[in-house]
Amino acid sequence: MPSGAVLQQYGSLSSLLTGNESLTSIENADLRIQVSNQGFIKEVELKKFKTYSQTPLYLAKDGNNHFSLLTTYEGKEVDLYKLFYSVSSSKKNDTTLVTLTANTSETGFVKHVYAIPPSGYQIGYQIQTSDLVLSGKNLTYRWNDQVPLQEKAIADSRTKTTINYYDVNGDFDHLTQTATDLKTEMLATPVKWVAIRQKFFISAILAKNSFSGGEVKTVANVHDSLVVKDASLELYIPAEDVSTNKASFRYYFGPNDYKVLPTVAEGFSRNLDLGWPPMLWINKFVIIPIFHFLEGFVGSYGLIIVILVLFVKILLLPLSYKSYLGMAKMKLLKPELDLIKEKNGENMTQNQQDQMKLYQQAGVNPFSGCIPLLLQMPILFSMFYFFPVSIELRQKPFLWAEDLSTYDSIINLPFTIPVYGSHVSLFVLLMTASTIIYTWQNNQLSNVQGPMKSMGMIMPVIFMFVLNSFSAGLSFYYFVSNLITFAQQAIIKRFVDEDKIIAVMEDHKKKMLAGGGTGKKSSFMSKLEQAMKASEEARKASKKK
Repeated sequence: MPSGAVLQQYGSLSSLLTGNESLTSIENADLRIQVSNQGFIKEVELKKFKTYSQTPLYLAKDGNNHFSLLTTYEGKEVDLYKLFYSVSSSKKNDTTLVTLTANTSETGFVKHVYAIPPSGYQIGYQIQTSDLVLSGKNLTYRWNDQVPLQEKAIADSRTKTTINYYDVNGDFDHLTQTATDLKTEMLATPVKWVAIRQKFFISAILAKNSFSGGEVKTVANVHDSLVVKDASLELYIPAEDVSTNKASFRYYFGPNDYKVLPTVAEGFSRNLDLGWPPMLWINKFVIIPIFHFLEGFVGSYGLIIVILVLFVKILLLPLSYKSYLGMAKMKLLKPELDLIKEKNGENMTQNQQDQMKLYQQAGVNPFSGCIPLLLQMPILFSMFYFFPVSIELRQKPFLWAEDLSTYDSIINLPFTIPVYGSHVSLFVLLMTASTIIYTWQNNQLSNVQGPMKSMGMIMPVIFMFVLNSFSAGLSFYYFVSNLITFAQQAIIKRFVDEDKIIAVMEDHKKKMLAGGGTGKKSSFMSKLEQAMKASEEARKASKKK
């Protein structure tokens, strides 16, 4: 029997507090669901996925998920998910309906109706009432999800777990995903949906109309090795929607998969973080379509990555050719540049001015080797976003990597190195070694000296630390990209006639010296010379002072 305090709080509903919990199991092609006779979803298992340890993967499970539906009845706050309901199941076409009914009077009732289609990751949910007077403007829906560890690395999972939401104005927002301290946000604008997004999976509730407001929170205990984050959401359901039987919702329990998300709701594909534009556009309209196309023909995801690298390299071949040609010109000018440096000694300003004069006479842009490389950077960074969240790579092995979606560990260290971690990833080592060789080769072609030359050799080592715990697919992509670049440069070199380049530059010099050339400078070169002159004048003024 309920206690006296509970009887007083629930009033005429107190008779519905007596009972034993029972579960109704429903299954479709993708989900295995258990609904409690107290009105809420107890468990949701994704049938086609397993955790990293190959155990059943639950997105909702008793002990990790807690639901409340609070309202005011007869002047007291009651939780409609503490009542006991009678349960019935029926079919509507090919959809299974589970109806939970609590009769509050001869004509009054509260109903929760769940609709489970034959396949897919969405579950329909309605709240229906009759002759039940609920005071207050809103019902308060609460969902606390202590997100369990599903993947190999908990630190990586934490940085990819957050709460996303989408309001009625079409604005998407989220809590800071990398934070482990308490993050909270009040939802002042009505929202259409709220999602608890993990690295590869999403648990979400979507309203047919909207939630009138609410609050969302995340926090992580970094010492807990089983729970990734504690995610809580509180949403306000308009009481008018409930009394007029317009309180209609959908749950989504499924993969964070770009092929599935656009079919769920407006803006729902934003749950897959593909970076900022232009990386977002490159991933959305180039990389993902190619990747999915290759999936239909190639069974090995390692081979798909190799083909993807080849496609990108062919796409960027004109830029790579221009970059190599620019560096080749700089290499041929290096003896004259060395003479200028020797002549001017420590006079850096005069040295730079003489160098610019030489570039103009030879018809060479000193940045012609760098600009094509910079234009390629958005594609390189697109991969940085794409591979770590690509669910297609999840638990897909290749060579020694057991799972291309996480790091490939060949050695587990007995200690933790700050930033680097407690393991050694072989693909990252191969990527680092090939990048250092590639940088060294470029330094032989270019005129890079001093700190910039040193930085070019240090950066690969920095990335070795940063990427050690990233997706093995990402580091494998960069490694293969470097290998193909070596081959590409060797082929381009065969088509670059250095003698012809020298002849063209010498001809340009003669025309300039004879006054036959236009002598017209690019706006960039003119601004660079003006900046150098201004710097020299400032230096002289400072010296005089």
